Amino acid sequence: MIETKLTELLEDTADHTPVGPPPLAAVRAGAARRRRRRTAGITGVTVVAVGAVIAGSSLLTSPTQTAPVTSPTPVPPPPAMRLVGFGHAAIAIPAAWPTNKSSCGTPYQDTVQIDDPSAVHLCKSDRPKGVESVQLTGVPPSLGYHADETILVDGVRAERQRTSCMGGWQGTRVCIGAVGIPSLKVWFYAESSTSAEDVDRILDRIQILRDRSGVPSYSSLGGAPTGPLARSYTPLLTAAGLKVQYKRVMSPSYPDGTILGVSPAVGTLLPVGSTVTVTVAG
Repeated sequence: MIETKLTELLEDTADHTPVGPPPLAAVRAGAARRRRRRTAGITGVTVVAVGAVIAGSSLLTSPTQTAPVTSPTPVPPPPAMRLVGFGHAAIAIPAAWPTNKSSCGTPYQDTVQIDDPSAVHLCKSDRPKGVESVQLTGVPPSLGYHADETILVDGVRAERQRTSCMGGWQGTRVCIGAVGIPSLKVWFYAESSTSAEDVDRILDRIQILRDRSGVPSYSSLGGAPTGPLARSYTPLLTAAGLKVQYKRVMSPSYPDGTILGVSPAVGTLLPVGSTVTVTVAG
């Protein structure tokens, strides 16, 4: 009885309830809102990830980042030096400098000039740029040498000709300076086609050696027309603290006693008391 009345009630309610189309617009709007929420979430995650990458890159490329440590550029060692001189006065020159590399007395490369045989030739030669030299003589240089001031070299009185520069042969600028030590009968004459500072640097290397002595020059000594005589050279060797030993050879071209050569060579530094062999005609 109850079930029959319930059925009738439901049927009567259905008959009086209006039925319309489904609410598609509302369904679509709800779906759109869900999609926007998902998109916003994904965009937020992407922004956070990109920000993290940028921040990491900024740290890697920060201007305050410590620069990599680099090895310092090696400084070349100073050139090896050797001493040349007359008596107890000597000068240090680069060991690579040869002797008497000149033409007509004018150096064509870095060199030390000692009894330069080319200087006696009556000719003129170019001095290239960048060439340095020093000449040792037993008499004052003849080319306008004059003492501008008195100085001391290791306590010994010396004369200094100030360095000056001038246009040389073929327009090359040449700077010249000199130091003379009259008491030791030696003069150092420096030239450079680089700069006046190089001349001063060369002359600053002059020194007085008490326990060593350089074989003195004999080229400026008076004597026979063909060369100096041994009797004039012996006092120079004795004054330098060196012993002398003569070696005589037959030479019809030279008068007896003419010096033909010495060993070790002129300018060589020896311990005081060493023996120098002098080869003479006769």
